[in-house]
Amino acid sequence: MIVLGLTGSIGMGKSATAKMFAEAGVPVHDSDETVHRLYSGKAAPLVEAAFPGTTQAGVVDRVKLAGKVLADPAALKKLEAIVHPLVRADADAFLAKHRAAGAPIAVLDIPLLYETGARNRVDKVVVVTASPEIQRSRVLARPGMSEEKFSTILAKQVPDAEKRRQADFIIDTGYGFEAARKAVEAIVAEVAGDKSDRDVS
Repeated sequence: MIVLGLTGSIGMGKSATAKMFAEAGVPVHDSDETVHRLYSGKAAPLVEAAFPGTTQAGVVDRVKLAGKVLADPAALKKLEAIVHPLVRADADAFLAKHRAAGAPIAVLDIPLLYETGARNRVDKVVVVTASPEIQRSRVLARPGMSEEKFSTILAKQVPDAEKRRQADFIIDTGYGFEAARKAVEAIVAEVAGDKSDRDVS
């Protein structure tokens, strides 16, 4: 099974692209969705113990938690030490399940793939990108987003140009989602072709 790592900076259209892979029949593990699930499950008591007052009725309040960690690098590191191993274990179980089922390709949707050192967990990296102008307009249109918050998030991410430089495949959503869908289908066909070539040899 070929494991694709799907990543991209905030506002680049990564979530929409992940859906396109799923629609193309590729199993997709969504790290953000996994965090949401963990925040209402096994991660909640661990987060509450580390950051008292950030859960309500056994569920992490993401707004309260963000208020405690977003501008505090040490607190963020503490949170990541709790959450990242749980997300990784969930992803490993996902890959084992689909490998056993004979899936030729699987996608790990990891927003912070480069930032968390996850490159060695995947065979190929797909970076979703768009122009800085499109990125900015998409992000600032989000509820509760501000220039300051956007800048803080960007500062924590590997720059888009560096992500593209290290990518095996690039999908530019700035040309519209139909073009992005065609790019996804081309990547799936190419990777599946590589897989069958390897199986034959």
